Amino acid sequence: MKNNQIQVIQGDITRQKVDAIVNAANESLLGGGGVDGAIHSAAGKALELACRKIHDEKGGCKTGEAVITTGGNLPAKFVIHTAGPVWRGGKQQEAELLSCAYSNSLRLAAENGIKTIAFPNISTGIYGFPKEQASKIAVSAVVDFLNNNKTSIEKVIFVCFDQENYELYKELA
Repeated sequence: MKNNQIQVIQGDITRQKVDAIVNAANESLLGGGGVDGAIHSAAGKALELACRKIHDEKGGCKTGEAVITTGGNLPAKFVIHTAGPVWRGGKQQEAELLSCAYSNSLRLAAENGIKTIAFPNISTGIYGFPKEQASKIAVSAVVDFLNNNKTSIEKVIFVCFDQENYELYKELA
């Protein structure tokens, strides 16, 4: 992994000029609140139709897995949707599932020749995952993937919506 391969910013993920952004989706892929709602709103009808097709064909996206669609009206060409885990006290494989959400998103990005990818803070909003623990899992999963895989990925950006997440990720990255 190169020194400047990971970047942390505070901002709006829907405005990132990268090859792909990651959506903290729900399992249905049919839109929701938080970052999912913002991405669906900004991307428009093309994203909605692509997600509906995956929903109808595969039933959506299981927790920890990832699927890829068009970016629609976004500056990003692609959206990689991953369903992070709902926090249930930490005894139902939440940490492992969150790590898988990051690594499966990166695997899918690499398979599609993506060079730049932006992640939100998966599962730390309405899903209630403790932010400090989630940040450690996220950074560790990304570093492990970049160190252990030959990949097209040149830059990973953590786009933090709030100040608390920004400070946590900045410290780790």
